[in-house]
Amino acid sequence: MGGIARDGSGRLLMIRRARPPSAGTWSVPGGRVEPGEDDPAAVVREMREETGLEVAVGRLVGTVERPGPGGVVYEIHDYEVTVRGGELRAGDDAAEARWLTPGELRALPTAPGLLDALAGWDLL
Repeated sequence: MGGIARDGSGRLLMIRRARPPSAGTWSVPGGRVEPGEDDPAAVVREMREETGLEVAVGRLVGTVERPGPGGVVYEIHDYEVTVRGGELRAGDDAAEARWLTPGELRALPTAPGLLDALAGWDLL
Protein backbone atom coordinates (compact mmCIF):
# COMPACT_ATOMS: atom_id res chain seq x y z
CA MET A 1 0.00 0.00 0.00
CA GLY A 2 1.00 3.57 -0.52
CA GLY A 3 0.11 7.08 0.51
CA ILE A 4 -0.52 9.83 -2.03
CA ALA A 5 -0.07 13.31 -0.57
CA ARG A 6 -0.39 16.66 -2.33
CA ASP A 7 0.55 20.06 -1.00
CA GLY A 8 -1.28 23.35 -1.51
CA SER A 9 0.61 23.89 -4.79
CA GLY A 10 -0.45 20.53 -6.23
CA ARG A 11 2.96 18.92 -5.80
CA LEU A 12 3.11 15.21 -5.00
CA LEU A 13 5.13 13.73 -2.15
CA MET A 14 7.55 11.18 -3.59
CA ILE A 15 10.46 9.11 -2.35
CA ARG A 16 13.53 7.85 -4.19
CA ARG A 17 13.81 4.18 -3.34
CA ALA A 18 17.05 3.13 -1.65
CA ARG A 19 16.52 -0.63 -2.02
CA PRO A 20 15.00 -3.13 -4.42
CA PRO A 21 12.57 -3.36 -5.99
CA SER A 22 13.17 -0.37 -8.24
CA ALA A 23 16.10 1.05 -6.23
CA GLY A 24 17.04 4.54 -7.41
CA THR A 25 13.63 5.32 -8.87
CA TRP A 26 10.98 7.70 -7.57
CA SER A 27 7.72 6.33 -6.22
CA VAL A 28 4.83 6.89 -3.84
CA PRO A 29 5.83 6.26 -0.20
CA GLY A 30 4.54 2.92 1.04
CA GLY A 31 5.27 -0.68 1.77
CA ARG A 32 3.90 -3.91 3.10
CA VAL A 33 1.04 -4.39 5.51
CA GLU A 34 2.42 -6.04 8.66
CA PRO A 35 0.56 -8.84 10.49
CA GLY A 36 -2.25 -7.37 12.58
CA GLU A 37 -2.40 -4.11 10.58
CA ASP A 38 -5.09 -2.92 8.24
CA ASP A 39 -4.29 -0.75 5.22
CA PRO A 40 -4.84 2.62 6.95
CA ALA A 41 -2.56 1.71 9.89
CA ALA A 42 0.11 0.51 7.48
CA VAL A 43 -0.12 3.74 5.45
CA VAL A 44 0.34 5.85 8.61
CA ARG A 45 3.34 3.75 9.71
CA GLU A 46 5.03 3.67 6.30
CA MET A 47 4.56 7.41 5.74
CA ARG A 48 6.15 8.12 9.14
CA GLU A 49 9.03 5.69 8.49
CA GLU A 50 9.81 6.83 4.94
CA THR A 51 9.04 10.57 5.08
CA GLY A 52 8.93 11.63 8.75
CA LEU A 53 5.40 12.94 8.24
CA GLU A 54 2.25 12.19 10.22
CA VAL A 55 -0.78 11.68 8.01
CA ALA A 56 -4.51 11.12 8.08
CA VAL A 57 -5.65 8.45 5.63
CA GLY A 58 -8.49 9.21 3.22
CA ARG A 59 -10.12 7.39 0.35
CA LEU A 60 -8.67 4.56 -1.72
CA VAL A 61 -7.37 6.24 -4.90
CA GLY A 62 -6.57 3.10 -6.86
CA THR A 63 -5.04 -0.35 -6.98
CA VAL A 64 -2.19 -1.64 -9.12
CA GLU A 65 -0.53 -5.02 -9.53
CA ARG A 66 3.25 -5.29 -9.74
CA PRO A 67 5.41 -8.38 -10.30
CA GLY A 68 7.66 -9.52 -7.47
CA PRO A 69 10.41 -12.08 -7.12
CA GLY A 70 9.66 -15.70 -7.92
CA GLY A 71 6.55 -14.96 -9.94
CA VAL A 72 4.68 -13.36 -7.03
CA VAL A 73 2.28 -10.54 -7.93
CA TYR A 74 1.77 -7.77 -5.40
CA GLU A 75 -1.58 -5.98 -5.21
CA ILE A 76 -0.88 -2.41 -4.07
CA HIS A 77 -3.64 -0.17 -2.70
CA ASP A 78 -2.83 3.55 -2.85
CA TYR A 79 -4.68 5.91 -0.51
CA GLU A 80 -5.10 9.68 -0.44
CA VAL A 81 -3.42 11.11 2.66
CA THR A 82 -3.38 14.52 4.33
CA VAL A 83 -0.23 15.65 6.11
CA ARG A 84 -1.00 16.53 9.74
CA GLY A 85 2.50 17.10 11.12
CA GLY A 86 6.09 15.98 11.27
CA GLU A 87 9.13 17.18 9.38
CA LEU A 88 9.96 15.95 5.87
CA ARG A 89 13.04 13.76 5.84
CA ALA A 90 14.03 10.56 4.07
CA GLY A 91 14.05 7.49 6.28
CA ASP A 92 13.82 3.70 6.31
CA ASP A 93 14.23 2.53 2.69
CA ALA A 94 13.89 6.02 1.17
CA ALA A 95 17.12 7.59 -0.10
CA GLU A 96 15.37 10.92 -0.62
CA ALA A 97 11.91 12.43 -0.01
CA ARG A 98 10.56 15.57 -1.63
CA TRP A 99 7.58 17.38 -3.05
CA LEU A 100 7.57 17.27 -6.87
CA THR A 101 5.47 18.97 -9.53
CA PRO A 102 4.04 16.67 -12.18
CA GLY A 103 6.59 18.08 -14.66
CA GLU A 104 9.50 17.41 -12.31
CA LEU A 105 8.27 13.88 -11.68
CA ARG A 106 7.98 13.14 -15.40
CA ALA A 107 11.65 14.16 -15.85
CA LEU A 108 12.93 11.71 -13.21
CA PRO A 109 13.40 7.93 -13.30
CA THR A 110 10.22 6.49 -11.81
CA ALA A 111 9.13 3.05 -10.64
CA PRO A 112 7.57 0.95 -13.42
CA GLY A 113 3.97 1.92 -14.09
CA LEU A 114 3.94 4.88 -11.67
CA LEU A 115 3.28 7.63 -14.21
CA ASP A 116 0.58 5.60 -15.96
CA ALA A 117 -1.20 4.90 -12.67
CA LEU A 118 -1.03 8.51 -11.50
CA ALA A 119 -2.24 9.76 -14.87
CA GLY A 120 -5.09 7.22 -14.85
CA TRP A 121 -6.15 8.50 -11.44
CA ASP A 122 -6.05 12.13 -12.70
CA LEU A 123 -3.14 13.04 -10.41
CA LEU A 124 -0.73 14.24 -13.11
